Amino acid sequence: MARTDSRPRRRRAVAGLLDQPRYEVMPLSNVFDEVGCLPRGAVVTVTSSPHKGADATIDLAVRLAGHGVRPVPHLAARQVRDRVELAGFLHRLEAAGIDDVFVVGGDAREPAGEFGDGLALLEAMDSIGHRFDHIGIPSYPDGHHAIDDGRLWAALQAKQRYATYTVTQMCFDAAAISRFTLALRRHGITLPIYAGIPGVVDMAKLLRVSLRIGVGDSLRFARGNKAASRRLLTPRGYRPDALVRKLGAHVHDGKAELAGLHIYTFNHIDATVRWMQTARRKVAS
Repeated sequence: MARTDSRPRRRRAVAGLLDQPRYEVMPLSNVFDEVGCLPRGAVVTVTSSPHKGADATIDLAVRLAGHGVRPVPHLAARQVRDRVELAGFLHRLEAAGIDDVFVVGGDAREPAGEFGDGLALLEAMDSIGHRFDHIGIPSYPDGHHAIDDGRLWAALQAKQRYATYTVTQMCFDAAAISRFTLALRRHGITLPIYAGIPGVVDMAKLLRVSLRIGVGDSLRFARGNKAASRRLLTPRGYRPDALVRKLGAHVHDGKAELAGLHIYTFNHIDATVRWMQTARRKVAS
């Protein structure tokens, strides 16, 4: 019996992953102009860090809302002082027409106020009331450097009732991402899953960005993502071609369940968009 060639179907699986990616950016001074290279309607998530503060994230998201992209601000629980400040943030975002937020615990060493983790913030948002159609929460294929696996699973299960999707922490291992998507299902997490992957990263620019977001933020990232740091900080930089091909193959083979890609750009937006255009042409040919 002739063996069926699965390559066209695998290419279609890759094309599906590349169809509507999410682009993560950091709220630095020049990022607004750089986002202009993204296609109209692109989803742009805006991070929040202790160094820049929550206002920088909200300000950029509101500014982007009127310029042809769909901003998704990160709301970091440990950076929000109280329910009054939270209500103010929610009102500003809703007034700008933003319908999607991403709720994280945050990297601040100590909470700014009453919210110690993402679940507490989600509960407060639900109590206050909001008009967001989409709420994302993070998940961790490689675990979390400060939280044991049992607590991570319990938190995901508790947060699921408030969320509409999850994005995985950045990971370079397609097999690890794929195993994790199936583990999510075994643990009763039914949310759509977006695989967090790096975009095109140049070492020199990454180091410049690291200085701008603050040494503390950079050190926290390095401590919690040692494998990722080693892969990114290479003289030749990094391109995600092989990772995306493997993820597409795993989706085709039933070894992973993914709704799409979430690309950590480290503000290498133009290079990542050009890579995306090339990758789409390759799978279409």
